Amino acid sequence: MDKFGFSNKLPSFGKGHTTPAPAPTLDANTYNQPAAQLFVANCPDNKFALSNVVAVNPKDFQDNVYVSIDDFYVFTTKHSNDVTPGNIGLNGNQRTWRGWSLQQPVQLKAFDLFKYTHGNPCYLGLLNLEVNFRSKMKATPQPFDQDELAQNFISRFQNQIFTPSQMLIMEFKGHVFDIRVKSLQNIDLGDVENAASSLSTGVEAKGILTRQTQIDFYKGRDGLVNLKDNGMTRLKPRSDAVIRPDFKFEDMGVGGLDKEFTQIFRRAFASRIFPPQVISKLGISHVKGLLLYGPPGTGKTLIARKIGNMLNAKEPKIVNGPEILSKYVGSSEENIRNLFKDAEQEYKAKGDESSLHIIIFDELDSVFKQRGSRGDGTGVGDNVVNQLLAKMDGVDQLNNILVIGMTNRKDLIDNALLRPGRFEVQVEIKLPDEHGRLQILEIQTKKMRDNGMIGKDVDLKELAGMTKNFSGAEIEGLVKSASSFAINKTVNIGQGKTNLNTKDIENLRVNRQDFLNALNEVVPAFGVSEEDLKTCIENGIIKYSSKIDEILKNGSRYVKQVSASEKTRLISLLFHGGSGSGKTALAASIALQSGFPFVRMISPEDTTGMNEQAKINFIDNTFRDAYKSPLNILIIDSLESLIDWVPIGPRFSNNVLQVLKVYLKRKPPKDRKLLIISTTTNYTVLKQLDLLNCFDNEIAIPNVSSYNDLDAILSATEFPDESSKTIDQLQTIIGDNLNIGIKKVLTNIETAKHDDNPADELVELMVSSNL
Repeated sequence: MDKFGFSNKLPSFGKGHTTPAPAPTLDANTYNQPAAQLFVANCPDNKFALSNVVAVNPKDFQDNVYVSIDDFYVFTTKHSNDVTPGNIGLNGNQRTWRGWSLQQPVQLKAFDLFKYTHGNPCYLGLLNLEVNFRSKMKATPQPFDQDELAQNFISRFQNQIFTPSQMLIMEFKGHVFDIRVKSLQNIDLGDVENAASSLSTGVEAKGILTRQTQIDFYKGRDGLVNLKDNGMTRLKPRSDAVIRPDFKFEDMGVGGLDKEFTQIFRRAFASRIFPPQVISKLGISHVKGLLLYGPPGTGKTLIARKIGNMLNAKEPKIVNGPEILSKYVGSSEENIRNLFKDAEQEYKAKGDESSLHIIIFDELDSVFKQRGSRGDGTGVGDNVVNQLLAKMDGVDQLNNILVIGMTNRKDLIDNALLRPGRFEVQVEIKLPDEHGRLQILEIQTKKMRDNGMIGKDVDLKELAGMTKNFSGAEIEGLVKSASSFAINKTVNIGQGKTNLNTKDIENLRVNRQDFLNALNEVVPAFGVSEEDLKTCIENGIIKYSSKIDEILKNGSRYVKQVSASEKTRLISLLFHGGSGSGKTALAASIALQSGFPFVRMISPEDTTGMNEQAKINFIDNTFRDAYKSPLNILIIDSLESLIDWVPIGPRFSNNVLQVLKVYLKRKPPKDRKLLIISTTTNYTVLKQLDLLNCFDNEIAIPNVSSYNDLDAILSATEFPDESSKTIDQLQTIIGDNLNIGIKKVLTNIETAKHDDNPADELVELMVSSNL
């Protein structure tokens, strides 16, 4: 007899062991008797081991009664003279369930289930069981009918009490199985059809097995037991259901992705838990590929890891894309084949009853690029793509695999991988909205809040509103940064030593100011590029003319149109005017006042030193970033400089010009809106290059051409001398031909202020600057 309580040789089972004993009955006095101390021993023979009962000596306890061991673990007793008085015979699975050792003392007492449940239903309406072969060496691919298994289980264990996580042994047609109770549902015995309680997975739940109990079997973790439903069985979920019965989305600890999880479940998993008969009638195959794409830090890898927690399937194989590649000829392709080998072998043996095999590829774009795009001459990259194409949806296609890929650059992946049959489910993991950011903040600060380590002045809703365009990873970084500011307040750094103030540690709280400090330290990668924009308006916007007011109002109107209109996704504006007329400053002011979460600028300074291809990539990446936020403003400064236009020699870069033409007119994806403001000092050049038809409106930015405007500027800048005298002098010299850009005017004023005679110096500077 082995350590599990029975030998490998199966005994013959007589009628007395296949027919269940009647339900135990005890008088009230028995329940009131004190617990008896017994010592754990092995069960006497295989009949006891396979009956899920505990063997007791007739001198110690009654026969066929419910007993609790150590006030919690409930079994049915059965007399055996082979058990020495003072001992209790337990099989190996029973001892493993609780962790009892041989000769360990335990407390045995009569158990009243009706008293334990306080009058609530205590009969089993549903019992979910996980089944594995007792010995993997004796596993067989033959299918086992679930209805026959259920009838056998009820026949052997009727009237016994079962608990979630309980472990037992069952023999069926010469095969021995390990059974584990996954979950159960109690019902009122008089109303079998209607469940009286929810599904229970906790070990405190208990119920009595009846002939009316519905038994559902599920494959164990090894997936070796081939379960099948015959055509006459009721329509019920798959016996190898992919989703754990006790799984809840809120347990995953991933915030802001409710819609994405719903889409993933509907497309990739719903058909796998649906009754196989219905799927067969629909004539559809399961989805084989799921692609998660989006900006870095939004939770793609986290989702893939968490999917493993919700699956009742084989452990996912997780592969970083570059790990596939090898310097040896043919080795990269072999690495791909090895990933699918287990799934192929099981599918050949079990067909559609095979378990689900999941393969997770991180950084998919690093390996499976467009074929022919590498230019390395080896063809290894193309061969790897071809191998994956063949394995996912080739001649010998499998129906028991799900390949999950993750990428930041979906556009780099070979198109053949994105068609139906391969990565047909493509879910964009976007930057979280305000509600999503609140969920993430609640998850990241949960321990902080549970332990009273967060200040009362911290409002997570306020922080969610202040973290526009933050990814999930950046919000996690924000919480860490705020914590570091709080911790730093308790540290006294002196010369030669560092002291910790004990009282400050006891009163440590992460307060609102700590989060505000963290907001200055943690900047979102896809947020507002404030530094560049504020540099453009260091001296502010001087509204020296009604035309400036009108331009700002027009800009504000376009901002409202982009944000509020359901029909407008793209507006392209062109600000044109003389050099230094304030085009860029006005565009930056409109952008900063918009309140849009994404504001960026493309300027010649950003592309200095880049070759043509690098410049095209920079423009392409900036526009792609602008498509990742719901509301975006993009300023393209000095268009003619970006296309390398010069009046002599090679006139411009046609490739850069064509890229800009495409992006200026291309609408962003659905639910994304973009306002483009371009500037130029060479309007006629853009007209010759046929760029003007790319804009919805052209707005002329005037120079300072009126002395009233100049007077307003002098007043706004607090010029030290009387502005009227300066204007009179200028009018005498220049006449009505005043035409100077606002930028040059402000520079001249600032220079003149530092002269011994500011008025004369300003007149001289303005005369030399006048166009």
